[in-house]
Amino acid sequence: MSSKVAVTTALTNGRLLGEYGPRNSLVVLVKGEHIAAVVAQDDPRVSAAEQQHDLHGHLLLPGFIDVQVNGGGGVLFNNAPSVATLRTMAAAHRCFGTTGMLPTFITDTRTSMYNALEAIDAAIEQGVPGILGIHLEGPFLAPARKGIHNAALFRRPDTRDIAMLTEHHRGKIMLTLAPEQVDIDTIRTLSEAGVRVVAGHTAADATTTRRALDAGLCGFTHLYNTMPALSGRKPGVVGAALDDPHSWCGLIVDGHHVHPTSLRVAMHAKPRGKCVLVTDAMPPVGSKRPDYTLNGQTIVTRDGICQNEAGVLAGSALDMATGLRNLVKLLGLPLAEASRMASSYPAAWIGLAHSHGQIVADYRADFVVLDDALQVRETWIGGVAYQPVHP
Repeated sequence: MSSKVAVTTALTNGRLLGEYGPRNSLVVLVKGEHIAAVVAQDDPRVSAAEQQHDLHGHLLLPGFIDVQVNGGGGVLFNNAPSVATLRTMAAAHRCFGTTGMLPTFITDTRTSMYNALEAIDAAIEQGVPGILGIHLEGPFLAPARKGIHNAALFRRPDTRDIAMLTEHHRGKIMLTLAPEQVDIDTIRTLSEAGVRVVAGHTAADATTTRRALDAGLCGFTHLYNTMPALSGRKPGVVGAALDDPHSWCGLIVDGHHVHPTSLRVAMHAKPRGKCVLVTDAMPPVGSKRPDYTLNGQTIVTRDGICQNEAGVLAGSALDMATGLRNLVKLLGLPLAEASRMASSYPAAWIGLAHSHGQIVADYRADFVVLDDALQVRETWIGGVAYQPVHP
């Protein structure tokens, strides 16, 4: 039997975004699913490449990695935890530069959680582009900070849950929990097994949060949201998050979930590399329909805000490309730093810093091509180019 031999493609006439800005004198050589080399445009390997791909002067960035994606393309992972749903979600977000994601499954029954894990494993086995693992947001959360979650399904993890989460899975697992609802030994066991344990939907005080961090808690889900506010005498979970130099913080930069000043405070407080752009995206992203059903409630998107009838936020209508533009235009970040918040920083958070999030040799050939208005022109996943198709 003969196997297909990977050809080398030279990505020419682009502006590769580097540490301090775009450089137009570099060419990226792609072979198969990976980057073969980044070379000068007059390098002989460029003309020797079997294929040439003209980027037409556009910006070339590492592909975006979103660690919190509930839905997209009109579907919600919770409503149908299947490979078909994951394909639809990945295709919808691919149009906005997302080359890797953790589809997010919020509070549900143990059986449904198991089905979601099985769907992720199957999707990765089948090679669905962009699926890196799963983010389980619940059900080990605090009733006082339930947000849109169904608090009737909240519980404390038992041995069956721990076994389910720590058995072999094909992708990365991120688990959002409330530290006050889970004992320290369980947090340590999950963390040592490779689960990326993060805090969210919590009313934990700073001391409880600090103990969880010492036991392996590595980050915070949509910082500020569904958490008590920081105050002078009660720093709480937000204060503990901002005080800790090692953990990551997910930030929803849509102009609705968190005030720009609060976002800047987090970015100033945390060391560079520890603030990560997330979307918390829902089905309207990549769909013409503004409404969807969650936990039996009708959620409607108006002016970019997803809410139920009572005005409770239910995820977002944000995509990663818009989030990147907001970082630049709303917060004044340099494009290079905004790009890292959308690529290399989330890659590091989920343990993929050695393979994803940078345009260097031997890394995955995952890119996003942007024009000067920072609109997506192409998305590359594993060396395959996709054109954005919007509904």
